[in-house]
Amino acid sequence: MLVAIIATDKPGHLQTRLDNRDAHLAYGQSSGKLVMAGPFLNDGGEMCGSLLILEVDTMQDAYDFADNDPYAKAGLFEKVRIEQWKKVIG
Repeated sequence: MLVAIIATDKPGHLQTRLDNRDAHLAYGQSSGKLVMAGPFLNDGGEMCGSLLILEVDTMQDAYDFADNDPYAKAGLFEKVRIEQWKKVIG
């Protein structure tokens, strides 16, 4: 199943994102679950959140992935939504 992880950064935590970016990217690339991903940008063009699309067997796999993301472990996110997602176009 496909799952979307939609995360919003805590205000003022851009440096936390930058400090953990390499570990976050390596984690996603090595997981075997990541289909596509990228940051949300604020009006100033700075990263302020994340959208990740995973292919997983269970929702628990998605929750585990999200919990073990280096960004999550660093306390970057103010809010995280995890939803099943159906690709229709693209």
